Amino acid sequence: MAFSDLGLSERVLEAVTQSGYTEPTPIQAQAIPEVLAKRDVIGIAQTGTGKTASFVLPMLTRLESGRARARMPRTLIVEPTRELAAQVEQNFDKYGVNHKLTVALLIGGVSFDEQEKKLDRGADVLIATPGRLLDHFGRGKLLLTGVEILVIDEADRMLDMGFIPDIERICSLVPARRQTLFFSATMAPEISRLTEQFLRDPVRIETSRPASAAENVKQWVVATSATPKDKRAVLRDQIRGAEGLSNAIVFCNRKRDVATLHNSLKRHGFTAGALHGDMDQHQRMAMLESFRSGETPILVASDVAARGLDIPKVSHVFNYDLPVNADDYVHRIGRTGRAGRSGVAIALCTPADKQALDRIEKLIGTSIEKQNADAFSGSDDSEQDSAPRRSRRSRKGKSSDRQPAKEEPRQEAKKPDHASVKSADVEEGKQSGEKPAPRKNRKNEPERELAATAFGNEDFVPAFMLRQTRFARS
Repeated sequence: MAFSDLGLSERVLEAVTQSGYTEPTPIQAQAIPEVLAKRDVIGIAQTGTGKTASFVLPMLTRLESGRARARMPRTLIVEPTRELAAQVEQNFDKYGVNHKLTVALLIGGVSFDEQEKKLDRGADVLIATPGRLLDHFGRGKLLLTGVEILVIDEADRMLDMGFIPDIERICSLVPARRQTLFFSATMAPEISRLTEQFLRDPVRIETSRPASAAENVKQWVVATSATPKDKRAVLRDQIRGAEGLSNAIVFCNRKRDVATLHNSLKRHGFTAGALHGDMDQHQRMAMLESFRSGETPILVASDVAARGLDIPKVSHVFNYDLPVNADDYVHRIGRTGRAGRSGVAIALCTPADKQALDRIEKLIGTSIEKQNADAFSGSDDSEQDSAPRRSRRSRKGKSSDRQPAKEEPRQEAKKPDHASVKSADVEEGKQSGEKPAPRKNRKNEPERELAATAFGNEDFVPAFMLRQTRFARS
């Protein structure tokens, strides 16, 4: 099948040909005709299969007729991150070279004034992150009543982890008679149920099993200790020993770990950069450009770089930390092996990460190769040995981990050596040959005076505790 068979306009086909593409990917071949037919679409495909072009190309064809009015965009694309929003803008510039369309990008870290000027001129395409979009709407600088097509990209992330209220509000601001498109690499069943309130009789397109990894990405896991110093040393060895490494992304779960690992790699002679959410927007875009150009071959990043970023020639992905959410693993390794190329994904796994690894393997439906299998077989024992210590520290498990006093009496649990007891009564009992009377259960013992009570020393009371204290007269 060729792009000319999908119903795209001549101007769009010319731009696609200039870009060097001849055949559509499976998600493009199935989604583009449905979008042109004005159907609601749920598109699920692996990362790197051209989901962005699946809605950009038909939107360009649809937008050839009509004109936008001031502050009333004709189409709206909502993205989870600034980088992904900027990348979609680049796609419109690339495929819309033969169109005279106004594209407005509303993201954080950029001046409001410049964005408002574009909105005042009228935007045919509005690409935005939820926070900045609602900020402009709250300022009265934006009306969404003219939106004809609403696109929710990376839908599982937009609907998950706190984005639901923003998406619900945005959907309430756009016209009810609109076309809604959802695209993502993963779509959990509970997330699919949430789409029922946003879409009307949608066409569900799945070109691969949800949350599946690309077959051209070779994956393996390396066991390592949880000590940060040892873990960083293992990562350096993996980078040095990686075959065919041209550039790589190293993912960390926390922003502070990104900074620490970035500095460590630089100290050991690696040319590396850092990317995380606390960086200024201009710094983030400059770092991405440096990575794309090859000036910075190693990029240490948080999950801000895990979704949708199209950097075609990434040869390796390293998971310094296994993600807590198994879906994020699919998106992370999707940064390599894009557009039919081969890639390598290497993950470091500490004993504490064993459950996260099990969840990932269950999600992708396959077992990941273990480079040092012996270390993984021993990790279970170490986890079991450390489990009681964790349970005693846990507030929730404190009461349940304790054994009742009746089941484990004190005298059975401890067998003190009475030969070391220096109490006068005990010594006298030994000299006379009399056996000391058995201790009574503490619960049934009568209350004794403070001076005669022994705290943690059996029956031995230090002499200084029996000394009378003199108080100064006031």
